Amino acid sequence: MAARPQLAVMGWFSRMRNSSLRVGVVTWICVSCAVIAWQYVVYGVPQLEQFAGARDLSAGALIIVLLLIPVFSFRNEPAKLFISGLIAWTLLTISYIVAETLYSLLESRMTGVQIFVLGAASYGLIAVFHWVFLMCAETRHRHLSQSGNAASPTHRSRTR
Repeated sequence: MAARPQLAVMGWFSRMRNSSLRVGVVTWICVSCAVIAWQYVVYGVPQLEQFAGARDLSAGALIIVLLLIPVFSFRNEPAKLFISGLIAWTLLTISYIVAETLYSLLESRMTGVQIFVLGAASYGLIAVFHWVFLMCAETRHRHLSQSGNAASPTHRSRTR
């Protein structure tokens, strides 16, 4: 049987054993592609200027959905969620800083440090809220399982 042909990138990517790193890199690649496409549409297609509000809203929504990849990948592991999100956001911040050199008006809106703090705080809050939710759910589950055992009698009396 012939082996499947793989791209060199896929071989490198499959050797990444840390799932947080792998998901963070995938998220960064997806979001960077979306941002590059958005910038191309903004600066390269002047015919869409009349739809600027809808264009920016749809691009922002797409980017937010892509940034939720770590959240859905690590639903039961808040620490990995935070690490993965932080890796993706750090790489995205580096990409933003590079884009600032190409587009000088970007830094007038937000600097690279502000972008990084925004993402790190967002992923931190999501991870903490998710951790608290998991703790409450586990506490409720343990309480229900203990109260369910206490309510059922261990000895059944037979009455005739």
